[in-house]
Amino acid sequence: MWNNLKKRLWQWRGFIITVPATTGILLGLRFLGLLQPLELDAYDLFFQWRPTEKIDERIVLVAINESDIQKYNSPISDANLAKLLNIIKQQQPRAIGLDIYRDLPVEPGHEELAAVFTSTPNLIGIRKVLGSHNGDGVQSSPILEKPGQLAANDLLPDGDGKIRRVLLALRDKRNKTIPSFSDALAEEYLKAEGIETIALDAKTKKTQLGKAIIVPFKSNDGGYVGAEAGGYQILANYRNFQEGFRTVSLTEVLEESIPNNIFRDRLVLIGVTAESSGDYFITPNNRPTLGHPFTPTSGITIHGNIASQLISSAIDGRPIIQVWTKSIECLWISIWAIVGGLLCWKGRYARSISKLKQIYPTWETLVIPLIGGALIAGSYIAFIWGWWIPVVPSLLALLGSAIAVTVYTARSVNGMREIFGRYLTDEVVAKLLETPEGLRLGGEKRKVTVLFSDLRGFSALFESVEPERGVRAISLYLDAMTEVIAKYQGTINEFIGDGIFVMFGAPIQREDDTRRAVTCAIAMQLAMTEVNAKLETMQIPALQMGIGLHTGEVLAGNIGSQRRAKYTVMGSTVNLASRIESYSVGGQVLVSEAILHEVKDIVRIDAQMCIQPKGFNKAIDMFDIGGIDDLVLPEDKENLVQLVRPISIEWKVIESKHIKTKKYTGTLHKLSANNAEIKSDFTVEPLTNLQITLIDSDRDRRMDNIYAKVVEVSLEDTYSFWIRFTSVSSDIAEWFYDLRQIATNPKFL
Repeated sequence: MWNNLKKRLWQWRGFIITVPATTGILLGLRFLGLLQPLELDAYDLFFQWRPTEKIDERIVLVAINESDIQKYNSPISDANLAKLLNIIKQQQPRAIGLDIYRDLPVEPGHEELAAVFTSTPNLIGIRKVLGSHNGDGVQSSPILEKPGQLAANDLLPDGDGKIRRVLLALRDKRNKTIPSFSDALAEEYLKAEGIETIALDAKTKKTQLGKAIIVPFKSNDGGYVGAEAGGYQILANYRNFQEGFRTVSLTEVLEESIPNNIFRDRLVLIGVTAESSGDYFITPNNRPTLGHPFTPTSGITIHGNIASQLISSAIDGRPIIQVWTKSIECLWISIWAIVGGLLCWKGRYARSISKLKQIYPTWETLVIPLIGGALIAGSYIAFIWGWWIPVVPSLLALLGSAIAVTVYTARSVNGMREIFGRYLTDEVVAKLLETPEGLRLGGEKRKVTVLFSDLRGFSALFESVEPERGVRAISLYLDAMTEVIAKYQGTINEFIGDGIFVMFGAPIQREDDTRRAVTCAIAMQLAMTEVNAKLETMQIPALQMGIGLHTGEVLAGNIGSQRRAKYTVMGSTVNLASRIESYSVGGQVLVSEAILHEVKDIVRIDAQMCIQPKGFNKAIDMFDIGGIDDLVLPEDKENLVQLVRPISIEWKVIESKHIKTKKYTGTLHKLSANNAEIKSDFTVEPLTNLQITLIDSDRDRRMDNIYAKVVEVSLEDTYSFWIRFTSVSSDIAEWFYDLRQIATNPKFL
């Protein structure tokens, strides 16, 4: 069970690491307030997206505009204000809100105005409680204050100047509770409906107003962090009126050119709307316009909107904006982080990866944005129903976790690419990971040049050295060859022991594949000089490599089963290239006639031979290439030395890596560093591989495990042939050297 759990945890490690980290970072940003500006902007946008509503017939505005000020001066005189109120009173409104500061200075008409104030119990005046910049409030009529007909018209702008929260009540310096202007008007209007405020919970200050349940705003509600929550505040649920409130001007009322009963049984608000008054504010409903950051809203309109909100909530059940608790909000954000991370993680490691590869680009580019759109739409619908669900942290959690998982998996893919790069070339890895058809089984016919290389006698050498030194030697050799192959853009299909199988033309096909393949082969042979120099420091004998090349049509693609497959090439072209390599000797590059046909004008041909490989019906011509363009191999100028006394030998023929049991005898007459001439009573075919045993009669010893290839058979005497050593131990090489010295300098005898 524990092992299964560990396996699961390892499989899901990226998800387990990235999603909680992303969630923690976003929650930290959220509660530090760094996301508050974005969330408030989204909140405003939801207001602007709301469907327009019909005009609220319960409220009428009496607006004092610029033309009214020009006609009746500013501020309006007591006599004109008294006349205005008397005209309105005649139509018996439910409540009158006077959004004008009046402290009744002694001036003509003030007695009439005072009389109107005294005789109008449903008249609500204003005072400023919170004060101006110097900290002093603004008092109003003492006549209205005495019976409690004064209310606070203070508004609460956020840091960006927008009015999103409103006061329903607050305390003045005398610790007296003052209702807000909007709340006082709404409650006065609702008296006729028999609706009054009822306290539900003294601890939370939850109240009920008709159908509305009101919970006071807290400093961290919604998208706010550490907001000032003094007094009794709520979030303003502004109505999106298409035409605003029904409005008449001061002039129209004083001249009595208004419709009959326009004020009857309604809430009437009187205030200044002239732009010169400066009584304008920004609300979430205000949109920027060309040339202006925002189109502001008059203070009287804002108070009317808030009063309309309270009346509609109490009578019609229009929702009051509510918020989640912080624990629910954290859970909500975490869920979206899990959704984003899970979608990307499951998409990246889907079981049917071959099918996924076909749809992954569409999936990746559409699903997360679509889910993000669904999140925004869901939050907007919730907002319509009166719930402020912070959308920015949730959206960032969705996108952030998706991006984090994608980055993690991308880094994992890069790690996989590096790991696979040890076994496959970058081009094959790219084809497998980055193309839709990369993982499909099957292939296509295409022309490919195939190169096989193999070390001569390395297996025997490996048996005579410590494993660690042998591994270091082969790694040194393969590193050097890989670098050369990469330089000429070859694709290493695989390492076959000490052999290398290279493709030119798959998976990427280029016009000069054959030319680069031959150039690469020559460069590989030249690189053996440096390899052997390094091996000498490791006290390992020099190595020799044979190379064979052929070009032709192959089947290239992902070959294998659903459980295991590899990108490779197959066909007779591959088989023939392998056969040609088997006929090469150390330091030699053998190519087929098909290769020569394409590069004959730029290569140096050192020899030509005709063979019939096993499994092929026809004999083929092979060519020993000594150079291409300016890249050439040193010519073999070894001279065979006639030995003082021939050396008796025994040999066995090697076919297809298998040593035959039959022994043949002969004598070795001439010798050089890498070649020898042998005479025997038995004939042998050119390019035959031999295992040779030397018989040293002087020292009565036998020296085994010498490997060679027949390179030429004498035309005059078929029992005489020449060999090239492919594997000779260091002690035998020293003995051969001594024999050549004795043959050329008798004084060494």
